[in-house]
Amino acid sequence: MQVVFSESHRLHDPTAQVEAGHRIPMQETPSRAEQIISSLAQDARFEIVEPKTFGRAPIDSVHEPAMVSYIEHAHAEWSAASGFDIAIPDVFFHPALRAGMEPIADAESPLGRLGYWCFETTTPIVAGTYTAARSAVDSALTATDTVLGGASNAYALCRPPGHHAATSVFGGYCFFNNAAIAAQHAVAKGAERVAVLDVDYHHGNGTEQIFYERPDVFYASLHGDPARAYPYFLGFADETGTGRGNGRNLNIPLEAGCENDMYLSELTRALDAIDSYNPEVLFVSLGLDIFGGDPLGDLAITTDGIGRIGAAIRARSMPTVILQEGGYAVSELGNNAHAFLDKFVSLSS
Repeated sequence: MQVVFSESHRLHDPTAQVEAGHRIPMQETPSRAEQIISSLAQDARFEIVEPKTFGRAPIDSVHEPAMVSYIEHAHAEWSAASGFDIAIPDVFFHPALRAGMEPIADAESPLGRLGYWCFETTTPIVAGTYTAARSAVDSALTATDTVLGGASNAYALCRPPGHHAATSVFGGYCFFNNAAIAAQHAVAKGAERVAVLDVDYHHGNGTEQIFYERPDVFYASLHGDPARAYPYFLGFADETGTGRGNGRNLNIPLEAGCENDMYLSELTRALDAIDSYNPEVLFVSLGLDIFGGDPLGDLAITTDGIGRIGAAIRARSMPTVILQEGGYAVSELGNNAHAFLDKFVSLSS
């Protein structure tokens, strides 16, 4: 299996984030990717390659170009205006602020602009963030081209992750939506139907929003119930798509403490729906924060269970692009990623 990995991910290395109103050490760290790549490098079945460069066009096809340009220059603007090296917003644009008034396209002050484009406080920007985020997109697109070129599967070790980034807002550790950009790339290359299966503990609100009105991308997500879990405002079962996208969105909220067998049962429901849609390529947003020991989740999936999830997806025999999302039990990330990917290698041979 081809594993696409960029050393540039290390350039995004904030030291702190703000969560629940408190400054804490950053949880989305370079060590996450390093643990995974170290584990895979010990297995000769995985071929580690660097990503190709695709430029901005694929990102602009999914995200508001003004947001992309903002992220490119955000750190320089912020640090010059604030004197601080880490950019974390403290004022956010809420629609109620201008209810009944003319719309506004952006803020003028650099201290306000961050809160216009970012929706929360756990996604700080540092000097290398834009380069790292671009390399994650390039990794996703390289893996996509590998599968579109005839490989049965490929894995992109994307960092920073992407599924919380929507068309014109970013957050949740995510800047550009790697899965959505990759799926759109497949459509641009001629695929008439693609599917995104999101198994991250947190609902991929960005991916849902981007494709919510489209019939050519089916989105299915298993995640912690937003009644208790981030991102709180999206991910409910009654969100099924709208307009031409009606019926193309499937959310499966999970109870706290969900164990292997229950998860596999719900996964079967999602995979059956995807099978009925009959996509030409499947994108898997692989979040390893479903693991029972993850500090940001409350499910009870074991390493063996993660392997079973990989086997269940591979058994559907769809051309599959796997994109790394969350997972914060850092010491176990290598084992968990290997358990999932092992099934794709073993069942493909």
